[in-house]
Amino acid sequence: MKFFLNSRSEAYLRSLEQEFGESANAIRMELNKFEHAGLLKSLVKGNKKYYQANTKHPLFSDIHSIIMKYVGLDKIIENVVEKLGDVKKVYLVGDFARGKDAKVIDLIFVGEDIKKQYLLKLIDKAESLIERHIRYLVFSQEEFDDYMNTYTGDEPLLLWEQE
Repeated sequence: MKFFLNSRSEAYLRSLEQEFGESANAIRMELNKFEHAGLLKSLVKGNKKYYQANTKHPLFSDIHSIIMKYVGLDKIIENVVEKLGDVKKVYLVGDFARGKDAKVIDLIFVGEDIKKQYLLKLIDKAESLIERHIRYLVFSQEEFDDYMNTYTGDEPLLLWEQE
């Protein structure tokens, strides 16, 4: 399901009904099953019930990994990070980070002395492999911290971190 990609994303029934093109009752039944299994948590705000992935569930990381592989992000990250220089972290932002399928993947690379020309070559290859466009930003840790102080979007989803 698209909205499980980001554990911080929330969705409510009507928005899911429009996104999946299914009836509210069919979606409600599936959401109840996922919630009963502990894969989802819910919160009532006003007259809307919001659903969110349960990051504490023992299968969350496995499900997250499967989704990452499905959309091809694992290929991008592994190929890029190996030879790219001193990459510390890679974040996903934008629609994919909110759990929505999109033709554009937005990535942020954090590190020192990242080989930008090589990054461009790898992005070209990755785009043809996954049939999506990739937008990217490259920051030092200090630049990333400054960027996040003024960033107004959803919290970036950490995809990879140097061990």
